[in-house]
Amino acid sequence: MPDRERGRVLWEPPDDVRERTRIGRYLAWLDSYRGLSFPDYDSLWRWSVDDLDGFWRTIWQHFHLDSASPVDRALARPDMPGAEWFPGALVNYAAHALRSEPAGPAIVARSQTRHPVELSMGELRDEVARCRAGLVRLGVGRGDRVAAYLPNIPEAVVALLATASLGAIWSSCAPEFGTRSVVDRLRQIEPAMLLAVDGYRYGAKRIDRAREVADIRAQLPSLRHVITVPYLDPGARLADTLTWDELVAEPDELAFEPLPFDHPLYVLYSSGTTGLPKPIVHGHGGILVEHHKVLALHNDLGPGDRFFWFSTTGWMMWNYLVSGLLVGATPVLFDGDPGDPDLGALWRMAGAGDVGVTFFGTSAPFLLACRKAGIAPAEVADLSRLRSVGSTGAPLPGEGFDWVYEAVGPARDMSPAPTAARAGGAGSPDLLLSSVSGGTDVCTAFVGGCPLVPVRSGEISCRYLGAKVEAYLEGRPVVGEQGELVITAPMPSMPVAFWGDADGSRYRAAYFEDHPGVWTHGDWITVYDDGACVITGRSDATLNRGGVRMGTAELYSVVEGLPEVADSLVVHLEDPGGGPGRLVLFVTPAAGVVLDDDLRERIAKALRSELSPRHVPDEIHAVPGVPRTLSGKKLEVPVKRILQGADPDRAASRGSLANPEVLDAYVAFCD
Repeated sequence: MPDRERGRVLWEPPDDVRERTRIGRYLAWLDSYRGLSFPDYDSLWRWSVDDLDGFWRTIWQHFHLDSASPVDRALARPDMPGAEWFPGALVNYAAHALRSEPAGPAIVARSQTRHPVELSMGELRDEVARCRAGLVRLGVGRGDRVAAYLPNIPEAVVALLATASLGAIWSSCAPEFGTRSVVDRLRQIEPAMLLAVDGYRYGAKRIDRAREVADIRAQLPSLRHVITVPYLDPGARLADTLTWDELVAEPDELAFEPLPFDHPLYVLYSSGTTGLPKPIVHGHGGILVEHHKVLALHNDLGPGDRFFWFSTTGWMMWNYLVSGLLVGATPVLFDGDPGDPDLGALWRMAGAGDVGVTFFGTSAPFLLACRKAGIAPAEVADLSRLRSVGSTGAPLPGEGFDWVYEAVGPARDMSPAPTAARAGGAGSPDLLLSSVSGGTDVCTAFVGGCPLVPVRSGEISCRYLGAKVEAYLEGRPVVGEQGELVITAPMPSMPVAFWGDADGSRYRAAYFEDHPGVWTHGDWITVYDDGACVITGRSDATLNRGGVRMGTAELYSVVEGLPEVADSLVVHLEDPGGGPGRLVLFVTPAAGVVLDDDLRERIAKALRSELSPRHVPDEIHAVPGVPRTLSGKKLEVPVKRILQGADPDRAASRGSLANPEVLDAYVAFCD
């Protein structure tokens, strides 16, 4: 990778940051109660990864986590895989999620399908108790799997918490998923119950899901019951099902099953773009301690905050969003088309007086699309309560950082609780941008932002506490050089297991095959001496031309910076004989633009001058679209396989894609 200039500083912590933030209060608590003092974030991070037992015990104690049995140690065995966390602890995720008293509603929900919904904490507890009672009446108990085909609505949160309260195991697929994708996932875990919607609206479109539910049901013989949530049509009842109202008809006392620390909480799935999705099992305890740490200390969330992250129920960011309840924040749910009627819709929702989002989370592609469309959020919405913007799903390039600080809000004040909204459509007086990266595998981020460290354009600000992230080059850690992103010490939210992987072989092959005892994540990363880092794309999609390696994210930043290009995807087809191979770039032109020789030359010139002459594509082709997962990730490896002659249906699972129809366009360019 060519030497990279450090990004310019866009935001710095104020002098009184330790008095105004939750991580500052944690530092004061460490000093007062544990005699531990840290002058800066870097020293705090180093302690957190060098003394894992000590660090995670302080998270347990600082946040007053509850166990039905005594807790003496955090880390009993540090092996990877196979670490043993909090031996003997008996916990329940739902008990912690429902113990807080938020300032205002517990949940705020907005939808393009039905009217706004808000639930107080009392109402949420009552709904969870009723749902729990309904599950028990239908024979659901500890260890049973409860599956959902639901959008991001309060019923999904209620059902997750009720399932967890029993010690049953939750798993969800978004209703945007096609039948095959849902069955590929849920068949692996043999669910006893399915909760499903009749349909939904996406912008102005009515999407009926009755046929898909019937097909899914027919292919899941383990199902004993199906519950309809009548969402598209309030009076709907799918054939031979109970309704949500029938499930929650009877009141009951709220109760929680004490569970071992690693008892399964939910099963999440890998994207499934190149094969059968991996069923990743996460435990009650691991999610509990990790999400308290990251949401309170890194995202600075707590009572009084309105926490929004645009997500469907098929992406781990939904689980992350729901965990806002753990720290007393109010999750803001949104279901619908984020671009309807335009890309300002989510910003207007966030700034509405009855919503008042303080933390706005989204994807890097969404922020870049807003930039390209000329959206100025601070001009179309009152974002005066907004303190933080989160970005994930793909690396956010420098121009994305710059746009956030130019168009969403300048930076300065760090008040941890929302202030009264100012009149007019002004931006936030202060904004902390957190570009974060992690994964479904850990159901969290392991690099991102923090109120204690500066924000530099194009850089992820720090490695998260308790996450020993390093860059590996030829099996050794490097600083200031690009290497494989690895985690060299265990984290409590690493998977309990893969479902059905009795001997652990599939789990070990996924993360520990390249470097035994070290988690290899599959990204390229550069870690600087101050702990900031840059992720430059998937390591299995690296562009290696003449010995010069480059992540795809860097190329996209240049190509999509041209106004004539709406989207792009690049693959490198290696030459088995050792030659340079073919570097093939696909672009989706902007509306009204034709990819001609002049535009090809301008793309080549930009890449030659801004990246390297070796990374000028051998071929540039126009395509109607770039295939993406439902969470917005580009499918570089499946396209590479198509170019090498694979059947598109085998190269990628169409049901897991946002735009499966575009795959066929790439067949014309195969060898």
